[in-house]
Amino acid sequence: MRIVGVAAEYGETLPNTPDAKELEAFLAKRHQADPLRFPDLSLVIVKLMGRGEYVVETPAGSTIGHFGLAVQDYTHSTAPNRRFPDLITSRMLKAVLAHQKKPYTDAELDTLAKHCTQQEDAAQKVERRIRKSEAALLLESHIGQSFDGIVTGNTSEGVWVRIFTPPAEGKLLNGSSTLKVGDKVHLKLTSANVERGFIDFVISNH
Repeated sequence: MRIVGVAAEYGETLPNTPDAKELEAFLAKRHQADPLRFPDLSLVIVKLMGRGEYVVETPAGSTIGHFGLAVQDYTHSTAPNRRFPDLITSRMLKAVLAHQKKPYTDAELDTLAKHCTQQEDAAQKVERRIRKSEAALLLESHIGQSFDGIVTGNTSEGVWVRIFTPPAEGKLLNGSSTLKVGDKVHLKLTSANVERGFIDFVISNH
């Protein structure tokens, strides 16, 4: 429903029931109308959709597909030396082409899917930590300055914001529970800790 609200802010209407093709059309239209600001909108939509995960589809089961790409027939695969899920897919395809028994049972695939999702989440946490430390290093000489930004998260742990120039994400120390993902805010940088990767902002009235 929140994505529907974001679309309404741009004068567009999305159905209350999630519809990948309608969302794709809305994003394509916004990209054409305002390519400079489109990355900000795209980030908001991705945050609202939540993270993806590896799942197993069987011929007898329901088709899950890929909501973000608006397709039903989908599998995730690139070069098999990049991710273990890619190696699994390659092994499955090789077995089919060779008319051999599939190398994994459905139960094994389900276990592997959960494990790969957990490992990818762990890797992404490390990547985010490095990016945050890089951003803190870039911003530590700009403490006290003001920036335009956007709300990217509002959870029990706090409100999170992202500034546009330079692109960096941090915590809003005086965040309000009324702020929603996608709201535009004017921010003042109060601290940047390179070692911990912490960047803190407050709402600026100037």
